[in-house]
Amino acid sequence: MQRFPTTLLEGYRNFMSGRYADERERYRRLAEDGQSPTTLMIACSDSRAAPELIFDAGPGELFVIRNVANMVPPYEPDGHFHATSAALEFAVLSLKVSDIVVMGHGRCGGIRAALDPNAEPLSPGDFIGRWMSLVRPAAEQIQSNDVMTASERQTALERVSIRNSLDNLRTFPEIKAREDAGKLQLHGAWFDISTGELWVMDAETRDFIRPDL
Repeated sequence: MQRFPTTLLEGYRNFMSGRYADERERYRRLAEDGQSPTTLMIACSDSRAAPELIFDAGPGELFVIRNVANMVPPYEPDGHFHATSAALEFAVLSLKVSDIVVMGHGRCGGIRAALDPNAEPLSPGDFIGRWMSLVRPAAEQIQSNDVMTASERQTALERVSIRNSLDNLRTFPEIKAREDAGKLQLHGAWFDISTGELWVMDAETRDFIRPDL
């Protein structure tokens, strides 16, 4: 008989006796009233970069989209399935979030593979190669920079990819209209897993800086 992962059951028991017990009333209100987060977080699927932990967010506070390399595709209303775009549409049109944050992170496996021609192929299956093609033009430009070290090139592409995703967000008509009307703000952030440092993108210069805490 197939068994549910023991580690997950143990974690659930800890959750029920810990956080859920402490915040039972909040969960009850969320169940009855629904969710109303003000921030949409677009983050990587990497298990080391969970935005709810990084930003100490409680239940109902963040609406999170996670995918490989925290990327946003351009607006393409065709007949195909678009999970990231569908979640974006729900967050903006239904939840009416006031902030969207694209958060990348250091040592991203998808970004590393996009940069390293000797890494395992990006398309062993049907989907990952096509998905990572979103960042391929930038990867090819950064690959040709012999002045930077390998780690510097990776950090550079991680941050360029964030800017690229912010540009792609603005191809969605409703997002662009809400930003222009002052109802929505777009942000970039980069988290260093090894040090815990958070860098945010300056809206004017598009440089990444350490915020004043």
